[in-house]
Amino acid sequence: MNHGSCNLTADEALERLRQGNARYLNASHAQGDVSPELRQSTFREGQHPYAIVLACSDSRVIPEAIFSAGIGELFVIRVAGNVVDKHQLGSIEYAEDHLGCNLVVVLGHTCCGAVDAAMHHEPYGTVKFITDEIADAIGNETDEAAACLANVAHSVRRIEESRKVRTDEAEHGLRVIGALYRTDTGEVQFLE
Repeated sequence: MNHGSCNLTADEALERLRQGNARYLNASHAQGDVSPELRQSTFREGQHPYAIVLACSDSRVIPEAIFSAGIGELFVIRVAGNVVDKHQLGSIEYAEDHLGCNLVVVLGHTCCGAVDAAMHHEPYGTVKFITDEIADAIGNETDEAAACLANVAHSVRRIEESRKVRTDEAEHGLRVIGALYRTDTGEVQFLE
């Protein structure tokens, strides 16, 4: 099996994520390859992830497990509320430019504490940077599920608007899509 592959198109990478999530739905243990042989191979040959996943830091949202991926397959960026700032954009640009990834998935999830905090609480300290970003994304939305989707869409737009995102031919340019992980079922809904 090819563990990674920066040569995949965005569509091929998306299909691989769909298949991995389908395996995850009935799994009782992680499905990705984390073998000593693969660790040694990626140590010697470097990483070649096939997709970038920007996900929430929530401990229930584990992208490698959700997509049945192992070592070297996903370039994962985690931050509470799956928000985007210069640090996340820089990480995405690195994975795009240096690792050849053609797909970014912004993975939000149901029952997101960061979205709830932005909607119903007055956070303090540096947490406020995250909740302010989410509050801007969701506006006056009062439905938590709709707010989670609006927050994902906002992060997708932020990435797409980044000047560093490649815009050359569609097949080889960076594709950015949103997705919502259902914490109750494990299913990922891709928002295309």
